[in-house]
Amino acid sequence: MKKLSVFVLLSAIVPPAPSPAASLRPCAVCGAFYSADADTLAAQAGGFIAGATSTVKTEGEVIGVLAPHAGYEFSGKTAGAAFAGIDSDYDTAVIIGTAHHAPVKAAALSDADFQTPLGTVSADAALIKKLAADKALFEISGEAHAKEHSVEVQLPFLQRKLKKPFKLVPVIMNTGDYETAAAAGRALGRALKGRKALIVISSDLSHYPSAATARRVDETALAAVETLDSGYFYLTDRILLGHGEAGLECAACGAAAIIAGMEAVKELGANRAATVRYSNSGETGDPRRVVGYGAMVFTKAKTPSKFEWKLDAADKKILLAAAREAVASRLTGARFGAVLSDSPKLNLPAAVFVTITKDGNLRGCVGATEPRGTLYDSVAHFARAAAFEDGRFRPVEQSELEKLRYEISILSVPEPVASPSAIKPKTHGVAISLDGRAGLFLPQVWDSLPDKAGFLSELCEQKAGLPRDCWKNPRAKLSVFTVYSFEDTK
Repeated sequence: MKKLSVFVLLSAIVPPAPSPAASLRPCAVCGAFYSADADTLAAQAGGFIAGATSTVKTEGEVIGVLAPHAGYEFSGKTAGAAFAGIDSDYDTAVIIGTAHHAPVKAAALSDADFQTPLGTVSADAALIKKLAADKALFEISGEAHAKEHSVEVQLPFLQRKLKKPFKLVPVIMNTGDYETAAAAGRALGRALKGRKALIVISSDLSHYPSAATARRVDETALAAVETLDSGYFYLTDRILLGHGEAGLECAACGAAAIIAGMEAVKELGANRAATVRYSNSGETGDPRRVVGYGAMVFTKAKTPSKFEWKLDAADKKILLAAAREAVASRLTGARFGAVLSDSPKLNLPAAVFVTITKDGNLRGCVGATEPRGTLYDSVAHFARAAAFEDGRFRPVEQSELEKLRYEISILSVPEPVASPSAIKPKTHGVAISLDGRAGLFLPQVWDSLPDKAGFLSELCEQKAGLPRDCWKNPRAKLSVFTVYSFEDTK
């Protein structure tokens, strides 16, 4: 186990007193979420930071962190892991938290100085005023911040970790609109350029499933954040929440804050994200009804991270079994339903095609070019569709089950190309659309149609129901994609 490099903090740093013109926002949850005694709090927050360990090695300049905002007795160790690896010298800290007590149209700022038992943190009045000028995205609302804990609980960690006084931009959000949250985050990032700034995303994860379900949901949500694609995280959050897990009220209470934070750190150059700790309240309380906590670090590294679909043998076995069982259960009437896996990647949204063959001949192939559900659920759904709904073939019968073989293809995001010359045989799958009709060939089709003109002509006629030369029409829209595929070897 590799221990994160940390500073041993022996005394609290007390920032300068607030300016006479600034209003003061007194601590609202000291004595509840954390100790109201300065010495006790200094030792507590400092201890969580100094004691943080992680097997995950982070790389590059730290631009931001994700930290939970629960009571320290529940989430303090996880929050400490988030702050342990940050630099000790920032001019500005932007804390993007959840608005628990008041509806917020987009993002609510406070221009007050924040007080904790460790001292007062001055607001960055000039930056807050600049942000508030964009009335479509920001408002100043002391009322929304008055009782809110999601910003406040992060401050003692910063006060213990940072070597010099820093200025604060407190932001809270609860919008369910993706575009609004993302736009606010991008605006924050742009406003911070040229500063030594830290983005702190303050969010807990799942509320209130069992500990086992929480781990499945939370590790999936964190894996989605690691892609650094906020739209993908939003889709993951929606799919997890709609999955019907018992007790699950939310997959991430600060979903808007996470979206905004992801966009903000990317504006500042972050290109890698790593989860450094996970826990849930079941470790210290009732495991039947828990809240999940994650700690992440966002960095600007020499080598950007890139999400790729790579599954181990166990995951492939699970998915192939799901395809077989989904088809068989349709015929036998056995119960088969959607599940969340202990493997986070199987719970991530995926665009999937399932191909069924019999005696080496195509028996059905159906899928989607955009994610519609988890990878596991999509494999099961499209296996059934390939077996029973591919109009080119009669529905599969019970007597055929043992002879069927399955191939699962996970698609990358399709990218438009300007002309057929950009299409790479044996590498690209191709989608075409024209006059309201569309069709798609997977890259595997190159094995039987190696000539590009023949490949595209068959795509037009066989899959899109268009004239064979439709790919030559300047109005035709062509897109390419790659696949990660594996097949049944039994």
